[in-house]
Amino acid sequence: MTAHDETPSRHGPGPEAADGPAGRAESAPAVLVLGPAVGRADVPGMCARLGTLAARHGPEAGPVVVDVSAVRAPDLAVLEALARLGLTARRLGRGLLLRGAGGELRALLARSGLDTVLPTADLPGGGGIEPGRKTEERKEPGGVQEGVERGDPAG
Repeated sequence: MTAHDETPSRHGPGPEAADGPAGRAESAPAVLVLGPAVGRADVPGMCARLGTLAARHGPEAGPVVVDVSAVRAPDLAVLEALARLGLTARRLGRGLLLRGAGGELRALLARSGLDTVLPTADLPGGGGIEPGRKTEERKEPGGVQEGVERGDPAG
């Protein structure tokens, strides 16, 4: 199996048993666990599973967590799967966080530029996404500003 959901233990009161401010139970975050090998043929099923999890847990559960700790050899198929899962979550109005990403996967995400749209839950700073804001609303990073000196030719 390449992906399954993580069901919380019922041995004691967990986050799902805590009452929220309105007196109703707060739900635990939806967690999709990836297996050690992810292929391109697995992606549609994983996206469907993410949709089911997101619907079952409701929007108050926060972003969907994708546990990637079992992924052994991250490659382009893994990147494609994670990018498609991220798009699926956004289409459903949910965020997506990666949990348990190893150094090799983090490096691959950084080299591909996906580290800015697929934040890692267990890294300080959350992968560049500011809490409480959507990706489009984050602050633009400061950059180099060009100055023009008198006498420089236009061009």
